[in-house]
Amino acid sequence: MTENATACTDPFDLARRAADVLRERTGVQRHRIALTLGSGWGGAADLIGETEHEIPATEIPGFSAPALQGHGGTLRSIRLTNGDHALVIGARTHFYEGKGVRAVAHGVRTAAAAGAEIMILTNGCGGLNPVWAPGTPVLIRDHINLTAHSPLEGATFVDLTDLYSRRMRDIAHQVDPGLDEGVYAQFTGPHYETPAEVRMAKVLGADLVGMSTALEAIAARHAGLEVLGMSLVTNLAAGISDEPLSHEEVLEAGQAAGPRISRLLADVVAKL
Repeated sequence: MTENATACTDPFDLARRAADVLRERTGVQRHRIALTLGSGWGGAADLIGETEHEIPATEIPGFSAPALQGHGGTLRSIRLTNGDHALVIGARTHFYEGKGVRAVAHGVRTAAAAGAEIMILTNGCGGLNPVWAPGTPVLIRDHINLTAHSPLEGATFVDLTDLYSRRMRDIAHQVDPGLDEGVYAQFTGPHYETPAEVRMAKVLGADLVGMSTALEAIAARHAGLEVLGMSLVTNLAAGISDEPLSHEEVLEAGQAAGPRISRLLADVVAKL
């Protein structure tokens, strides 16, 4: 059984051990790009290059099987067309699972320990802009962390002014000039937001609401990674539409948009 990213384990030591196991299992000394593929984005892993190794998450220290349907349960080492390697993390831990913020940040910290320079974080989320129909990809320009937690501990002061890379967003716009950008608000979940909470988020400046990404992005910046965030609008947020929310709707929207957004992400990765 794999080790859990618990409060009694140094999170960076655990990430180094996870990276060491990845090197032993794959023979790859450095994965330059890492991707966490959320709902709807999984098909990109098959388009960015050749999968050379796929390892069950439970065999890597600190990782566990995903608790959410629609997420994979492996870590994949993929050889890109330019000869570099990418690490696809299909075992995201969500804050609402109750395993602590260290477990949430473990994926990006493992990526950094495995030699990554770039962290791509994707998700499926609710949209506050009625123009964004389900299936619309949106670049994350900034975020609002509404979890009341941070992956950083102690006197660890990190500048988040330009957390989501302008350089990589510009590359994404080269691939698809029609891509919109927005501010993502992370709620704790697992319940969906109420209409009043969505109105609050909009007043605060949010365009997108979900249950992941922001905590991981903070940890990625602290680890020195350049961050690209991309959301798939899987549904209009509560109160924006009269329709009730369900996880089945999220999965359906992700499946419908999957081929198109996966191709988009693969084309972006090819330019990094």
